[in-house]
Amino acid sequence: MGKSATVAAAFTPLLELAFGSRPPLRFEFWDGSAVPSGGDDPGTMVIRSKDALSHMVWAPGELGLGRAYVSGTVDLEGDIFQVLRALQSAVPGDARLGMAGAWHALGAARQLGALTRRPKPPPEEARPPRGRQHTRHRDAAVISHHYDVGNDFYRLVLGPSMTYSCARFAAADDDGRAAADPTVSLEDAQRAKHDLVCRKLGLTERPGMRLLDIGCGWGSMAMHAASVHGARVVGVTISGTQAELARKRIAEAGLSAAVEIRQTDYRDLRGEQFDAISSIGMFEHVGANRADEYFDTLRALLRPEGRLLNHAISSAGGSKIRPRSFIGRYVFPDGELLDVGEVVLAMERAGFEVRDVEALREHYALTLREWVANLETGWDQAVSLAGEGRARIWRIYMAASALGFEDGGLGLHQVLGVIPTPQGRSGLPATRRSWG
Repeated sequence: MGKSATVAAAFTPLLELAFGSRPPLRFEFWDGSAVPSGGDDPGTMVIRSKDALSHMVWAPGELGLGRAYVSGTVDLEGDIFQVLRALQSAVPGDARLGMAGAWHALGAARQLGALTRRPKPPPEEARPPRGRQHTRHRDAAVISHHYDVGNDFYRLVLGPSMTYSCARFAAADDDGRAAADPTVSLEDAQRAKHDLVCRKLGLTERPGMRLLDIGCGWGSMAMHAASVHGARVVGVTISGTQAELARKRIAEAGLSAAVEIRQTDYRDLRGEQFDAISSIGMFEHVGANRADEYFDTLRALLRPEGRLLNHAISSAGGSKIRPRSFIGRYVFPDGELLDVGEVVLAMERAGFEVRDVEALREHYALTLREWVANLETGWDQAVSLAGEGRARIWRIYMAASALGFEDGGLGLHQVLGVIPTPQGRSGLPATRRSWG
């Protein structure tokens, strides 16, 4: 690169190819040069060194950009939601770059000296899991990658409720017709979600009902069902750090006689009978090929008139999280999102009568925005607890997910099924009025 040339000048052809003549953001480079935005200037992408370009050349597309961001060689300054929305609106995927984009990127990289070495991925990146997908061993490995980050880090992000699933932002007198209410606190919204699940499962009808909570996390749903509705609960998780803290929280709440936490795989559950089963935020780890086995296993654990509430992220047409995607390497290796229609069919094949389907995607967008606010407010503490790379992963993953729920690219559905008696009795109320 000549003495008078700037990094911005080397990047400009690539930016024009990607965005046309009006970049959605301001782009600032390590030599102090910049390319201004062509519009409202929602924020700035700061490219701090040529290592950022090296990441993007050696792993073109989403993964390379993700590596650059996690490593700190790329920063996004400004409101993270506005910045990501501007980028998303300007370039829907990598389709506009194509081969021409690759040649421009290589040309810029050569000009700037970014082809001398292949940079190592950040240490937070998960290696592609080995073995057949969704075996016990492989599931345990990917669950550990996501959940065994540190309980204190999760407490900071999730807040006092320690609930890592979609909350329900509805006012106390909501009749079910109102839109999600952003004025409700996160803690109240998580309690409302837990109570909605308990009412759908009929735990309010009589104390002492036996509940199985699959993927129980840190025990919040189990504690609510036991303390508020008198349920006897078995919670299961394959995360050791979750199980340890869940037991501690349950003991401190004086609920050890009512709640048991087991560190075990759902496939090892057999020979017991429950009145109800809740599966909240766990089904995304099961996979389409295991869906029938999953629901068969749960159906065998329910007595006649027993109910299952499956609460899971969904995707129209279904989608597998690709192993070379940012989410696949840094957040949810092996994750799969099923179409809610496929969930209903799988439950029916297992012998469930599906009685209710409720969409809560707008509520998950609000939940994620609350988690991002918690993370950004406690940023220095989050970095000290989990490292800057991990904090960066969570910031961008949660913000991007919130936008996905807002624009409908992602869904969240609660599907309620029941095991009818041979005579056809369901034991359910005639209308939804009892759970609202």
